[in-house]
Amino acid sequence: MTPHSEVLLDRLTEWLPRQRWFAAKGRAISRVRIAQSVRLRDREPNADLMVLAVEFGDGGSAEHYQVLVGRRERLPAELEHMVIGPVADMIAYDGVWDSELADDLLKAMAAGEQRDWLRFAPEPGEDIPTDLHGRVLGAEQSNTSIAYGEQLLLKLFRKVAPGINPDLELHRALRSVGSQEVAPVRGAIEGTLDGEAAVFGVLQDFAANSAEGWSMALISIRDLLAEADLRADEVGGDFAGEATRLGKTVAVTHQELVSALGSGTVSPEVVAQGMRERLDRALLVVPELAELSGPLRATFDAVAGLGEPLVTQRIHGDLHLGQTLRTPHGWLLIDFEGEPARPLAERRGFEPALRDVAGMLRSFDYAAYHQLAEWGEWVGPTDADPESQLIWRAEEWTARNRSAFCEGYAGAAGHDPRDSNVLLDALELDKAIYETVYETRNRPTWLSVPLRSLRRLLAS
Repeated sequence: MTPHSEVLLDRLTEWLPRQRWFAAKGRAISRVRIAQSVRLRDREPNADLMVLAVEFGDGGSAEHYQVLVGRRERLPAELEHMVIGPVADMIAYDGVWDSELADDLLKAMAAGEQRDWLRFAPEPGEDIPTDLHGRVLGAEQSNTSIAYGEQLLLKLFRKVAPGINPDLELHRALRSVGSQEVAPVRGAIEGTLDGEAAVFGVLQDFAANSAEGWSMALISIRDLLAEADLRADEVGGDFAGEATRLGKTVAVTHQELVSALGSGTVSPEVVAQGMRERLDRALLVVPELAELSGPLRATFDAVAGLGEPLVTQRIHGDLHLGQTLRTPHGWLLIDFEGEPARPLAERRGFEPALRDVAGMLRSFDYAAYHQLAEWGEWVGPTDADPESQLIWRAEEWTARNRSAFCEGYAGAAGHDPRDSNVLLDALELDKAIYETVYETRNRPTWLSVPLRSLRRLLAS
């Protein structure tokens, strides 16, 4: 390793934990090393696509993160917020924010270029335009998305693992059956990691003139809470109609996934045991769950007692309002990666379709209680006045939209998910437990939202 590489690794070790998409917050890093790297551009700004192996002091498995490391002698003002640090006589920075480097990625896709272990692969028959300019969209999440004009969107996976990423796999499967519920895939950045096939990015059509479901839901709940004398169905921003249409979209997507990839069955005990194990792991991170562990285990035991095998299939795996887009033509589902904290093999497995339904029901609940928390309606998960007018109205909104979503799903699927209440309730609690871990590690001030929901769900 050259002295320059050692300096860069030191800078990256300091920089990585501060990134929104870094999934191992709270874990002590013992070492960062370059697992593999490929040069994408020799002239300034030069760039290397690096896969960093992050090792931890707790002895757990290393995690791999993708960083497009750009270097310039001087940074323009618009890139100063993405500085990694000085290396020799140049400044290293997160290159995805550099429009010149982003444009190079699109040109490489159009040309189908191969760079050592990395391959830019347009889908068969796709003609990728090269006259579009890239810009990073919105705040950092678990991945980074680059929009090219109003036509294309390149999603770069930050945390990568050997194996086929379910986001690409399921989009291709849905495309094979002519799905209208997802944006078509135009290409992928593929390659190898630790000698196995891996996916580093996906290029799709950009859903221009669309609105995110989460943002629409928050506007609706704000409208309701601002109207002291109107019920949820009387407010101009009532979301129930959209919730019904969204339920239909999810049901149709589930049917298409079965058509493309088949279905299976699983023992209820296996599902229940997975829930118990996730609770055990969560208790190590979220001490506040301890007082709820008894009722939670009882709920999961009820799933184990179900008599018949449970039907399973490929599902979205991390479905919530933030994974939906409302276009002028209807709803689209996005980001089929599954829960990023789960191993890739688990995310590619068959699951009960009700896990997606539970995720969306949690999201309606989350929207309402998040808004109350933002308005300072309670300090902690049990401090709110149960007679509060705002809380009563928020719960009215939540119940109305949860019901509307289930009705829309039932209309398309031919069965109401609420009829399987033992499994659905347990899956919703399982999801809320996952949320407590996520919030503890990433947004501790939001922890009261899933904790309050757990108490309310268990009480009901």
